[in-house]
Amino acid sequence: MEVLFKIIRQQQNSAPIVQNYLMETDPGNTILDCLNRIKWEQDGTLAFRKNCRNTICGSCAMRINGRSALACKENVGSELARLEKISSSANQATNIPEITIAPLGNMPVIKDLVVDMNSFWNNLEAVAPYVSTAARQVPEREFLQTPDERSRLDQTGNCIMCGACYSECNAREVNPDFVGPHALAKAYRMVADSRDTSTAERLESYNEGTKGVWGCTRCLYCDSVCPMEVAPLEQITKIKQEILSQKQASDSRSIRHRKVLVELVKEGGWIDERQFGLQVVGNYLKDLRGLLSLAPLGLRMIAKGKFPLSFEASEGTAQVRSLIESIQKE
Repeated sequence: MEVLFKIIRQQQNSAPIVQNYLMETDPGNTILDCLNRIKWEQDGTLAFRKNCRNTICGSCAMRINGRSALACKENVGSELARLEKISSSANQATNIPEITIAPLGNMPVIKDLVVDMNSFWNNLEAVAPYVSTAARQVPEREFLQTPDERSRLDQTGNCIMCGACYSECNAREVNPDFVGPHALAKAYRMVADSRDTSTAERLESYNEGTKGVWGCTRCLYCDSVCPMEVAPLEQITKIKQEILSQKQASDSRSIRHRKVLVELVKEGGWIDERQFGLQVVGNYLKDLRGLLSLAPLGLRMIAKGKFPLSFEASEGTAQVRSLIESIQKE
C-alpha cells in the first residue's frame, strides 16, 4: 500500500517545516521500519532516535498523528485504522493515507524528531528516584521483602523513561516548575518501597507547591499514551492519599481543597460553593488575606444575582455519603 508520511522537520532555534515522503509499505510495518527506509532510501539527513526496536529502551518516542507513542510499537495498519475512527473525512482529497510524525512536546527540538531531554532528566533527579542513603548501606543480612511488598513496585518498575507522558503533560506545558508525570510515577515507587527510610521527607517534598503532586491537572493524557501501562496519574493519586492521611486541612490550601471538597459532598451530596470558598481560600475564616481576595468575586456575583443565598442538599445524599465512607475505609 502507498502511504504519505508528513514529517515535521526543524533545525535548532528555527521554524518547523513539513516534508512529505511517499513510499510503498505493508500494514504490518512499524512506523520505525518506515522511518528507517525513508532515511536509507530517500533522505539520509532525516534525524530521529532509535535503539532496541522492541519496546524496551524508549528511545524512539515521538508524536504520531498528534499522539506521543513509540515508533517501534505502532504499525502502519493500526495507526491508519485509528485515524479513520477519529476523522472520517481524512484524506478524501487524494485517497492516499497520510501519517504525520512530529517531535515530542514540552522539550526543545535539537533536529527533526530529536529533542533535548535535559529538563526530563533533571526533573526526574529532583524527586530523588533511588532508595535513601541509609537503605543503600550494606546490611548484615539481605533486605528481605514479602511478595506483597515487592508487588507494589511492579507497575512503576515497568517505566522505560520514553518521555511520552512528559510530552503530553498539560500541567508541564503551563507550569515550568511541575516535575512531570514520569518523575512522580517514579516517586511513588520510592514511597511504596519498604526498604526506603525517607518516606516522610519525600512526602513533604512532593507536597510542596505546584511542582509536586498538586501541580497535576488530572487530564489523564499521561495514562492514555503510556506504552507500558505505568498509569502515572494513578501513582500521583496514591502519593496524594499518603499525604492526605498525614496532614490536617489547615496545613495548606492544596490539602484543604481536597479535604473540604470531600467533606462538603458527604454533607450535602454536592458542593456548597459558599462554604467551599470560605473554608479553602479563607482557611475556615482564619486567613484574612484569603477572605479579602474573595470579596471582589462575591460582590460581582451578588450584583448579578448569581450568589446563592441558601443551599439545598441533593437527592441521594445518604447514598453518596455511604459510598465515600466505604471508599475511605478501604
